[in-house]
Amino acid sequence: MKDLTCEGREGLCRVEIRRARREDIPRVVQINRVALPENYPEFFFYDHLENWPEIFLVAEVEDNVVGYIMCRIETGIGFFHLLPVKKGHVVSIAVLKEYRRRGIGSRLMVESMDAMKRVYNAKEVYLEVRVSNEPAISLYRKLGFQTIRRIPGYYSDGEDAYLMARLL
Repeated sequence: MKDLTCEGREGLCRVEIRRARREDIPRVVQINRVALPENYPEFFFYDHLENWPEIFLVAEVEDNVVGYIMCRIETGIGFFHLLPVKKGHVVSIAVLKEYRRRGIGSRLMVESMDAMKRVYNAKEVYLEVRVSNEPAISLYRKLGFQTIRRIPGYYSDGEDAYLMARLL
């Protein structure tokens, strides 16, 4: 799909952003478990891959998947026009700790939002994010997301979430 170069402690690395494949799911599940406090069962990942393959992407460095974004398309009342619209929902995004702050998460977001609009004709995109996750909130704001509302007790540990959205 797309390549980018990132710089880290070990120097430059080439990152390929591509559609996820079935054989990537075990690695994606592993990244989900180590990188995020919210975990999903394996079948959930396969279901998203089967139903929305164009917006389930992975980031690969030297043939090793180091991050992913898993999204779906929903229809409902829009956040901006209060009319029924197709909306992209960023269900889960994670990058392994040692590969963060290199633009990989941003690239995954941009590529998935492009596919939401281009392939699925979505008009908006939204996500939920922990109110304490300042790096992610900062990234989403840089990408044009607005905070729509705070959702009390959204996460299983009781932490609130921000619902953030933007037009595509």
